[in-house]
Amino acid sequence: MPHAQVNGADLYYEVAGDGEPLVLVHGSWTDHNSWRSVVPALAASYRVVTYDRRGHGRSTGPAGPGARTQDEDDLAALLERLDMAPAHVVANSFGASTALGRAARRPEVFRSLVAHEPPLLETVAGDPELEPLMREMGSRIDAVVDSLRAGDDRGGVYRFVEEVALGPGMWAKLPAPVRETFVGNAATFLDEQNDPHWAAIDPSGLSTLAAPVLLTHGTASPAWFPKIIGKLADAIPHARVAALNGAGHVPHSTHPEQYVATVTGFLADSS
Repeated sequence: MPHAQVNGADLYYEVAGDGEPLVLVHGSWTDHNSWRSVVPALAASYRVVTYDRRGHGRSTGPAGPGARTQDEDDLAALLERLDMAPAHVVANSFGASTALGRAARRPEVFRSLVAHEPPLLETVAGDPELEPLMREMGSRIDAVVDSLRAGDDRGGVYRFVEEVALGPGMWAKLPAPVRETFVGNAATFLDEQNDPHWAAIDPSGLSTLAAPVLLTHGTASPAWFPKIIGKLADAIPHARVAALNGAGHVPHSTHPEQYVATVTGFLADSS
């Protein structure tokens, strides 16, 4: 099983297909398997790399407090270690925050970037329309964090799935391996939340990003995601924006055909 040693972390990765390199960056709680529904279709045209971010799945990292910038540096180092830079990068949720943060500081490793719903909440802080919604969601996330800090990983994951991410009754509907993946990555989610800058990004860095960028959100997602996408689009003058009809926060899992068509159409137009 392939692993890459980068920045003090041991990253597990998989490669499928041939062609220009395309790297998929997963969000919190999950691992490389979250892309399973879209890899075969993408690998028909690209050399697709999926990997487990540090502290997720089969990847490890040093113990102690971490920061999103470490994940950002891992992404760039992995591309260089595999001799794939510059690469197309497709990222979801916290993985999208990671990719955008790396692009703001070191854009030369990106051939293009597709980012779906990065939770960069500080970009919309103070928005009067969002404030009540975000205050309620913040209290729910705080309850998840409290459970994790108390050592109740399974209880924290249950609250996250039921009250934050997917909705009531969804925990029981998740396949057992997915539930166990969530529980196994709970400590890393807590570490991410302990980073005081996890929800922030430097818009001035994004303003110089020359690579083609597609920012996406789902029409069924919470109201703050379209506004975050709008703020990011303002910071990246040439960025395109696409709304995925009927999709939510993980369209590569719930609407894989629509997601693949959106990504591959963008990449074809940008080449």
